[in-house]
Amino acid sequence: MNNTTSSNSTPVLDAQQLPAALQATATSTLERKRRLGHYAVVWQDGRPVAIGEDRPDTDAAPSDKPDQSP
Repeated sequence: MNNTTSSNSTPVLDAQQLPAALQATATSTLERKRRLGHYAVVWQDGRPVAIGEDRPDTDAAPSDKPDQSP
C-alpha cells in the first residue's frame, strides 16, 4: 500500500511512512511556533519542559510535592 487514497479521498500512509510523517509535522509545527515567538512544551529527560522566549516562568509553576498544609 503506497500513498493511496481511501474512499473519502484521505491519504493513507504505510506503517513505515507514519513515523516520518509525524516527525515532519512536529518539526514544522515547532519551527512555526519559533518564528511566531510562541513557546512550546517538549519532553526532555523524562519530563515536560517549556522552550521558547515567551515560556511561562517555571518558578511560578505548581510544585510536584503534595500539599503539606494542615
